Amino acid sequence: MLRFIFVAALCALGVGATVHAQPAPALRPINVITFGGGVNLPIFAAQRQGFFAKHGVEINLRYTPNSIYLMTGLIEGRFDIATSSIDNLVAYQEGQGEAPVKVQPDLVAFMGLENGFLNLVAIPEVKSVGELRGKDLGVDALTTGFAFVLREMVEKAGLKDSDVKYVGAGGTPLRYAALLERKFAATLLASPFDLQAEAKGFTRLGNATDLLGAYQGRAAFAMRGWLKDNEAAAIGFMRAMRDATDWIYDSRNREICEAMLLANDRDMTAALAKKTYDMFVDRKSGLYRDLRIDMDGFKVVLALRAKYGQPKRDLGDPMKYIDVDLYAKAFK
Repeated sequence: MLRFIFVAALCALGVGATVHAQPAPALRPINVITFGGGVNLPIFAAQRQGFFAKHGVEINLRYTPNSIYLMTGLIEGRFDIATSSIDNLVAYQEGQGEAPVKVQPDLVAFMGLENGFLNLVAIPEVKSVGELRGKDLGVDALTTGFAFVLREMVEKAGLKDSDVKYVGAGGTPLRYAALLERKFAATLLASPFDLQAEAKGFTRLGNATDLLGAYQGRAAFAMRGWLKDNEAAAIGFMRAMRDATDWIYDSRNREICEAMLLANDRDMTAALAKKTYDMFVDRKSGLYRDLRIDMDGFKVVLALRAKYGQPKRDLGDPMKYIDVDLYAKAFK
């Protein structure tokens, strides 16, 4: 009788009882394609801090060598979500992409990340945009939005397209390496590659947003069909990225953020990691806290594509490229 009372007491306290825990639900895998570099800090943070798992997803992250590989892979279903220049979405949706695709694009953006952090960087002896006359300039691909930004910067400096030669050189990591090897005289670099090049003696000639004002750089986008079939996974991805961005902006996590930047970039230094972190958490021009697409900046993207893109397209309605309903569901 005493033994029965003792066991009953233990059970009441939750001690000694056998509990069959329910298995945790399987995480939904998402194949994400992006360009390499420190701008992926929110993804690094979400992985390290368990934010993706918290929201029911796991990320298979791949780095692309260029926009062609990224866009064709996304459209043809080899990847689920891309984080890249929102201009890439518009280009392929409107038949202005650099490469043909096997599937009719039906793309939509659902989350904004930042303004691109775009800086024009040149070899050390070039000190102004005007001195680029007669020189080669590196771009990802000739039809991309960042190439249009560079062309606009060249035009504003009083040069014509015919005064320079544009050379396709792949994504930012590849262009950074090629610039260091002096394969061309200048290129647009996203941070922190601009800081790394500047630390090696290369010249910063200007910032894209100083010239253009608002500019929507990288965004997250996918095929509409995938989003319809995987809405819960997409929302989990969005919420994890918001958690990660909030975590990055918390100054108590600064040292860990700097360590992640160092760990994921061989040319990063401790001093540059500090500068990069400061840039990413700048209240005016850093990573987007609310993950909304900057509509004013997106209109600038569309205006540049309308000016330079071929064949010519009417790009007047920005809402045809954005899923505001999914954003509302994720962050209601």
